[in-house]
Amino acid sequence: MRQCKGWSVVLLVLLGLGALAQKLPTRDEGLFQMQIRDKSLFHDSSVIPDGAEISGYLFRDTPKRYYFVVEEDNTPLSVTVTPCDAPLEWKLTLQELPEEASGEGSGQPEPLDQQKQQVTVDEGTELFTYKGNDVESYVATSTPSGLYQLELLSTEKDSNFKVYATTTPESDQPYPELPYDPRVDVTALGRTTVTLAWKPTPTGSLMGQPVQYCVVINKEHNFKSMCAAEAKISTDDAFMLAPKPGRDFSPFDFAHFGFVPSDIGFGKDRGLTSNKISRAYTAKPKALDIQKVCIGNKNIFTVSDLKPDTQYYFDVFAVNSATNTSTAYVGTFARTKEEARQKTVELKDGKVSDVFIKRKGSKFLRFAPVSSHQRVTLFVHTCLDAVQVQVRRDGKLLLSQNVEGVRQFQLRGKPKAKYLIRLRGSRKGASTLKVLATTRPSSKQPFPSLPEDTRIKAFDKLRTCSSATVAWLGTQDRNKYCIYRKEVADNYGEEQRRREQNQCAGPETRRKSEKVLCKYFHSPNLQKAVTTETITGLEPGKTYLLDVYVVGHSGHSVKYQSKLVKTRKYC
Repeated sequence: MRQCKGWSVVLLVLLGLGALAQKLPTRDEGLFQMQIRDKSLFHDSSVIPDGAEISGYLFRDTPKRYYFVVEEDNTPLSVTVTPCDAPLEWKLTLQELPEEASGEGSGQPEPLDQQKQQVTVDEGTELFTYKGNDVESYVATSTPSGLYQLELLSTEKDSNFKVYATTTPESDQPYPELPYDPRVDVTALGRTTVTLAWKPTPTGSLMGQPVQYCVVINKEHNFKSMCAAEAKISTDDAFMLAPKPGRDFSPFDFAHFGFVPSDIGFGKDRGLTSNKISRAYTAKPKALDIQKVCIGNKNIFTVSDLKPDTQYYFDVFAVNSATNTSTAYVGTFARTKEEARQKTVELKDGKVSDVFIKRKGSKFLRFAPVSSHQRVTLFVHTCLDAVQVQVRRDGKLLLSQNVEGVRQFQLRGKPKAKYLIRLRGSRKGASTLKVLATTRPSSKQPFPSLPEDTRIKAFDKLRTCSSATVAWLGTQDRNKYCIYRKEVADNYGEEQRRREQNQCAGPETRRKSEKVLCKYFHSPNLQKAVTTETITGLEPGKTYLLDVYVVGHSGHSVKYQSKLVKTRKYC
């Protein structure tokens, strides 16, 4: 049995933080609240405080280690790591410590070099490892007492990150909870403005915790976490100003981006002006490609001063004002209206076009092949809600269908023909989709070829307590197929799946732990173009969401219709 005395002395001497030693899982709540408000207590410290999120910085190829003590057996534990600038490699280990902290029971600590040697000679027991840029957690309902070590490494570049650890995960609830519909909706679209709306988080309305919302706008992509967005913001223009200046600022916010609190002059004029970026700390104003604004507890916000006919990406984060932790909503993107009257969008042969349609709106696309052709392949991939598709060839109606998910249409060609495609948005909300029109052979298309039926079939008689067998159709073209699994609640339904998932997101957005396998498959005979796979390692009586992605030669991927399966409870 390890000795609590040994852990405490080793941690105090190793880290040189006797006054700040953490006693887990119990804590002085008053002292804890005072400590987490003073973020400088944990700056460059190797101690992970219980129940508070800390920020850190990694130099490329230089590992960094953090420690904390669990003094009682059977203690629950949760550790969350949030990468910001780049993918991280991290692992959690339980260190083996000496029975006694000092020789011959003198009560005096051993020299620091000897203590370090005792802790680092043994690699310890590895509990969890991860590599990637997702927000990933290690969660255990019962852990043994001991000294835990978290080691982080960035192999791509210098990087910021955040770490949160707690021994009371059931009661802490550090990160704001998302509503049942976590999407950000575009409710109004203009030439220079976009209005966003989202469902409020239950953390503020039901649990009474102080929550505010921050909106991030940029022209490149959506972000998985707020620290990833903040890492892209320069230190000169780190924040846009809130409608109520100072409400979402603290000395730690500026210190995180390289400012010293004493130089900022808090309590004085901060140089904050309404609806403009603060220039108090910039020598020369410059335009930002990414902006952040915190708006309090409102869940409707209009972004202004945008450029016409420009695509923007919008992310909303619910932020716990007391702990500064945040949770990301499902972001969206939209293209502002053209300055002049909207024109028909020209499709280029073999080029994928991103299309945004406002609620109940319409969009016209035109495709005019430059050479003679026998057929046209039209690929429509809806990301969120269904859209109505109409195609006319030289004025003649060829098809009119509602499309949800992925559809591929084969249209008979005609010399010098021109095709007009009308897309009509859903009444439920704005729609985003990808459209491809081409006269090229399937082997040269950016998107992989698809069968007419993109469903996944599960064989009920082959279900066991730990496995499920599924099948799906392929094509005559050799494509790469990747299958992923995710455990979900028993009441997880089709409507919930549609709300939460962006159908255009590829396998690169999935966690590494959810991947089952990837394989290549094709068949010259379409009647035999079917493949099966048995997914093992499942738990009895659990529900799983299965997804199959087919990846094209140029990297574009398409997801088959998701399938819910449930393992047998008794075998």
